[in-house]
Amino acid sequence: MKPDTKLDTLRRLPLFAGASARELRAVSKVVDEIDVPAGYTVTRQGELGHELVFIVDGSAEVSRDGRRINRVRDGDIVGEIAVLTRGERTATVTTTTPTRALVVTARDFWTLLERVPSLRFKVLEKFAAHVAAA
Repeated sequence: MKPDTKLDTLRRLPLFAGASARELRAVSKVVDEIDVPAGYTVTRQGELGHELVFIVDGSAEVSRDGRRINRVRDGDIVGEIAVLTRGERTATVTTTTPTRALVVTARDFWTLLERVPSLRFKVLEKFAAHVAAA
């Protein structure tokens, strides 16, 4: 993905709404684009969480203990709880359509928030709202 395209994609994600161009450039340096087929397991309940996944185009089913509990689609984040708690995944997420996503490792995410303090509050506030709504 070209840098300008990546910036445009990040700008469309609700988590980064309100981020400055400088903040978005910093984020773009640590995220990787992936394309996965339908049926791909993005996260598995009980495993340690090592990355955040931003769904750009596509959809996925969220299940806990084998039961579907939610569906995620364009603009949604998965893996945030395990990354924030540095613990295990609370659910399994499996794509239901071919999906394009952006991925950032937990390590790069925490380093980003250290290096770009202005982004820290914005991101953590959005995470809190997202988790509260779940």
